[in-house]
Amino acid sequence: MNLAPIVLFVYNRPEHTRKTVESLKSNELAEYSDLIIYSDGPIDEHVFLSVNAVRDYLKTVVGFNSVVIIEREFNIGLAANIIDGVTTVVNKYGKVIVLEDDIITSPVFLTFMNRALAFYENESRVWHISGWNYPINPDGLGDTFLLRIMNCWGWASWADRWVKYEKSPQKLIIEFSSQQRSQFDLDDSGVFWSQIVDNAKGKIDTWAIFWYATIFRHNGLCLNPAHTFIRNIGHDGSGIHCTDSKSSQCMNLSELGQASFPTDIIENETAVLRIKNLIKKKSYLAKLKIWIRNICI
Repeated sequence: MNLAPIVLFVYNRPEHTRKTVESLKSNELAEYSDLIIYSDGPIDEHVFLSVNAVRDYLKTVVGFNSVVIIEREFNIGLAANIIDGVTTVVNKYGKVIVLEDDIITSPVFLTFMNRALAFYENESRVWHISGWNYPINPDGLGDTFLLRIMNCWGWASWADRWVKYEKSPQKLIIEFSSQQRSQFDLDDSGVFWSQIVDNAKGKIDTWAIFWYATIFRHNGLCLNPAHTFIRNIGHDGSGIHCTDSKSSQCMNLSELGQASFPTDIIENETAVLRIKNLIKKKSYLAKLKIWIRNICI
């Protein structure tokens, strides 16, 4: 199998980074995979020591086919770091697996991602492979299913899809019809479209919502596992865009590396309905807004 490179984005959390790398090393394909790490520079003197602690740890990382570390001289921010890093790596390799420094992976995460990348490489309607799924009932969804929504906690894509990435909030506001906005927002949930508006107003500066918008504009779909392959450990208040929440830490990780994939390239309506119902729960909606707005940036 022609394995995709792994690109990892880190900043100032040495312990989270260590756990992320160690879980990734436990994958059976790790020793055959190239790991490329982008370390953003410190935004001020308060994080200088922690950024350097991360960089000192990175110099000790082994267990992969190769390890390349790119240290940003200055702080460019997470969104810019990810956009530039993903673009550089995917243009060189043709495909990419993407992680941030607070993602624990299943031992078969790389197997699942690489198999899915190979399976849908020539299927132009599939744009994105997700390693995470919402905590919904998986019954009847199969091992995997297709969905319009893009999830950014452990994901993968191809150069010919990513090249169409566009971050233009004002353009989307002008061009999207009311019907498109509603569909994009999962029936006016308030979770997704508001991010476009807030970017346009300068309230936030994010990247992931525009990858979702790019996929949506091109009628693309995203592959999701019924059972998640990743756990986010960043909801402890330690990160710049994190908040304290234990909800995403309680999900058991899938070990189904040989998952089956749908051949009918249509959105799974049952999964969409279950996600809509989940979002409608007031107890979950607040958390979901925080997770998506502040983590997938």
